[in-house]
Amino acid sequence: MKIGIVGLGLIGGSLAIAFRENDLEVLGVSRQSATCETALTKGIVTEASTDMSLLRDADVVFLCTPIKAILPTAQAIISHLKPTAILTDVASVKGEIVQAIAPLWPNFIGGHPMAGTAEQGIDAALPGLFINAPYVLTPTPETSPDAVKILKDLITLLQSRFYCCAPEIHDQAVAWISHLPVYVSASLIAACGSEINSEVLQMAKALASSGFRDTSRVGGGNPELGLMMAQGNRQALLKSLTDYRQQLDQAIEFIETENWEAIAQFLAATQQQRPDFL
Repeated sequence: MKIGIVGLGLIGGSLAIAFRENDLEVLGVSRQSATCETALTKGIVTEASTDMSLLRDADVVFLCTPIKAILPTAQAIISHLKPTAILTDVASVKGEIVQAIAPLWPNFIGGHPMAGTAEQGIDAALPGLFINAPYVLTPTPETSPDAVKILKDLITLLQSRFYCCAPEIHDQAVAWISHLPVYVSASLIAACGSEINSEVLQMAKALASSGFRDTSRVGGGNPELGLMMAQGNRQALLKSLTDYRQQLDQAIEFIETENWEAIAQFLAATQQQRPDFL
């Protein structure tokens, strides 16, 4: 089987490494010739080119570009694919992408490997990145079951945990556990940074330790990615933010009214709920 990968950054490069470790041919396409040369030198791919015609013999093609580039990239490569090729992507938003690309290519299946690091580019690619990580496929009722099975088998090679759901289910679930935390975390950083007493602010910075580090990590990440989350998953993110705000308002009310029993019950409930998400 020949695997095509468009975009040889962290995710695309790591996919290439994993598939090469399983003795599959990997055809890598990048906008930059230097990236292609690096991928070839490192043995990450079998062949590499800036020319999308390299994908003409690919059986499965992974679109690993930034979210905004997924659709135009799909539109650009379709003419180079053989009719039986399966096309998939790795974006963290599925609804709009599936709705746009599925009519253009019947064998398109939305996908989302939930793994990564803060690093970017071909040099950030890692072996074993997807081991035990969730990998979600979002087929539609029109999607070929055979195509889903082929992708599921490839995901099994990655040693990922396979899940399958409708695009809209994926987007709301990811809004809760991935996109909302970015905005909650970013708001925490912004709120702390808005302290007008310089002595308090400096002391807060000096005392910040594991608690602040853990809760602020995703809010201090890639701004472009956070922006694309909001643009691509707007409705689901708004719902999550609104519901989160209601929880904050309730906590404020409990503290203002000194309803310590309600606070204790609230924290006991969240203590019990957290393991279900981990």
